Amino acid sequence: MDVTDALRQQLRTLRLSGILQTLGARHRQAVDGQWSYLDFLGRLMEDEIERRAQKQLALRVRLGSLDAGKTLEGFSFSFNPQVNRQQILALAACGFVRERRNVLICGPSGVGKTHLAQALAQEACRQGYETLFVNTHKMLAHILAGRADNTLQKRLATYLRPDLLVLDDFGLRALTPPGPEDLYDVINERYERGSILLTSNRSPEEWPALFGDPLLASAGLDRLADRAEMVVIRGESYRARGRQDASASGSGASSAASVGARAASRDGAGDAEGRA
Repeated sequence: MDVTDALRQQLRTLRLSGILQTLGARHRQAVDGQWSYLDFLGRLMEDEIERRAQKQLALRVRLGSLDAGKTLEGFSFSFNPQVNRQQILALAACGFVRERRNVLICGPSGVGKTHLAQALAQEACRQGYETLFVNTHKMLAHILAGRADNTLQKRLATYLRPDLLVLDDFGLRALTPPGPEDLYDVINERYERGSILLTSNRSPEEWPALFGDPLLASAGLDRLADRAEMVVIRGESYRARGRQDASASGSGASSAASVGARAASRDGAGDAEGRA
């Protein structure tokens, strides 16, 4: 259908210019299906609502520093069958965010902890929650810098504001002062006010030693673990399997090249004998 300049301007004025993306297709459907005017209008409104929802979702994912490619649909549950699929799918309903509880994901390097954390955060975004994904060490470095330029409270507020804060790779690096105090402040201020999803390649038994101060560790970890759900992942590393596959592929190519070289050498020798 031909859209007049007047209609385009009217849609822009009403901030409904996105309707133009599906207007032509809906018009053809309306004519073919003999829709009523109300049905036609209703479909256009449904399109606009869906379009705005997708735009808001993309914005929440971007502001949350999430990788849009790390989704539950893209997670291979078959690679490590030890991953409790039903537990993960239950967490994807985001009841823990509504109830302001925490989720703690532990396991060795490479088993998919970060992917799952990102995927669950994206599910929270789909349900309208504000999220923020950050490496634990980088968060503490960012807060520490606030002590130098008098922006400590402003920087701390960055990590208190979201409905869901994802702290990735906790314990990968040692906590140096004032890191333990700053981490405690984040945990304490979010306690029963917002959810934390934490990933770590260390077992919970090792966490107290990371704080250096037994009293601080006890107070912080007690709040972190209160009503929290634990997800323990065991199994093979995706990255290690990838390196093994690459190595095997390289060995196969090298072996094939070697066989080819020996065959060429024999052919060359045969030709020389024939000429002799």
